[in-house]
Amino acid sequence: MNRRSFIAAVVASFAIAPMVPSTAHALTESRAKVLVDTLVADINKTISSGKSESAMIRDFERIFARYSDTSYISAYAIGADGRRANKSQKGAFSKAFQSYVANKYGSRFREFIGGQLEVKGVRKVKTWYEVSTLAKLRGQSPFEVTFQVSDRTGKDLFFNMFIEGINLLLTERTEIGAMIDRNGGNIDKMIKDLKKLS
Repeated sequence: MNRRSFIAAVVASFAIAPMVPSTAHALTESRAKVLVDTLVADINKTISSGKSESAMIRDFERIFARYSDTSYISAYAIGADGRRANKSQKGAFSKAFQSYVANKYGSRFREFIGGQLEVKGVRKVKTWYEVSTLAKLRGQSPFEVTFQVSDRTGKDLFFNMFIEGINLLLTERTEIGAMIDRNGGNIDKMIKDLKKLS
């Protein structure tokens, strides 16, 4: 168990797009903290649940869908190629991407038994809030995980996450881009390949 594998597993739950939200409504420091507190409790509960790997993967996907701005995330992950995707393709990609990250990283859940995330502080940044947490794993030095929270959709959701300053979704955007390239730019074939990995 190491930091790299922890980062890989956690990103599935949050996989949040590294872009500034276009608008914000009445989000407050208290609401941002409540969201992260609830999310952290959900993650910690799943980590220590003793469930089977397949059940943990299902929980991982549920967590991802519940706490993150999935439409925003998938739009960022597909990048510029999303401009030429039709509505049906965008919907299919968003669904496949959610299952893909849950399956890809959820299978690593067993490695984090005994680990824990602890909320440490909240600060306002422009129109959103950053919530800092401390990741504590057995046999590892604690390290910081920072979540950016917005209510641009009308709900309090995460739109970005950093671990020790590293933006995690960029990795997935790179991988999706590479997958599109391998399929000669064909979005439908990329989605089909993505589903095979889910």
